Amino acid sequence: MKYYLVAGEASGDLHGANLMKALKQEDPDAQFRYYGGDRMLAEGGTLQKHYSEMAFMGFTEVLLNLRTILKNLKACKADVLAYQPDVLILIDFPGFNLKIADFAKQNGINTAYYISPKVWAWNQKRVLKIKKTVDRMFCILPFEVDFYKEWGMDVDYVGNPLLDAIDQFTPDPAFKDIYNLTHKPVIALLPGSRRQEIERLLPDMLSVTPAFPDHHFVVAAAPSFDKKYYEQFISSANVTQVFNQTYDLLHVASAAIVASGTATLETALFHVPQVVVYRGGAISVAIARMLVNIKFISLVNLIMNKKVVTELIQKDCNQTKITAELKAILEGPGRQDMLLNYKELSSIMGAAGASKRTAKLIIQYFKNN
Repeated sequence: MKYYLVAGEASGDLHGANLMKALKQEDPDAQFRYYGGDRMLAEGGTLQKHYSEMAFMGFTEVLLNLRTILKNLKACKADVLAYQPDVLILIDFPGFNLKIADFAKQNGINTAYYISPKVWAWNQKRVLKIKKTVDRMFCILPFEVDFYKEWGMDVDYVGNPLLDAIDQFTPDPAFKDIYNLTHKPVIALLPGSRRQEIERLLPDMLSVTPAFPDHHFVVAAAPSFDKKYYEQFISSANVTQVFNQTYDLLHVASAAIVASGTATLETALFHVPQVVVYRGGAISVAIARMLVNIKFISLVNLIMNKKVVTELIQKDCNQTKITAELKAILEGPGRQDMLLNYKELSSIMGAAGASKRTAKLIIQYFKNN
């Protein structure tokens, strides 16, 4: 079959690549065209646009880049229509992908949505649009099945694809030696993959380094930027940056400071105690506070439905508070409590295989359709 995938950020590129790998195993004749990134490109097919040209964070940022977004939407619609896939697979990225889903429905193109938009967090009436435009929804968070059922929509829970990525990971035994990390415990800094979040969060993360002279800090750098870009933020010799080795970094880390997003769940599944940070544009955050209807922002806390990791948001995301919270999880009862909660989280998340289950269902639902 012919598959067209649309992923608009780093996590979508990762999950899209694993899904493509699984689809190739189930469908030897699979052909791919996609909006995505380097990981998807490694699986073959045609990369039409890189996610680094698409990811804008927050209400204000979207408005400021509206012309670019509209241009990308127009180009994507035209390319999907020209390609005429057997199934269009939309991966998260709802602001963009829900519009593509609507277009696909109008043009009779089968549509699968992999990784549900966070409609449970705000503007829940979007479920009505999803029911009209999406043929099959594949969810990766356990509580989403009951949420959609309340709106009269049957969805498939496939497990979480992060488990697939982690299951496939093989640690590099030379990682510590390559980056000279053998003499001090490592603290991982995961500032995200989008320019806006890196520039808002990385300076706060790095501000705590003087308080931890006996630790080595390592930045998980996004592949869409180069080493020189990160060097403008780094002034300490006790900070290293690594590209495309986030899992190797988490494998050796004693603790982490993590931008709110998918990385918080990855960090937890590696059983690395963490402090979660978030800083958005003032207008964007003010709007979000009025619209968002959830108690937590990190996936760890949302899945557990309780506070497991500390979330430092906006003015709380500062040197003093990050330092205090980081000290609390490097040793002592705070660290042990978090690790115990991580064990429970791993049990809830279940086993790997989300990509394979999703691939099988896509073929089952759409082959000869």
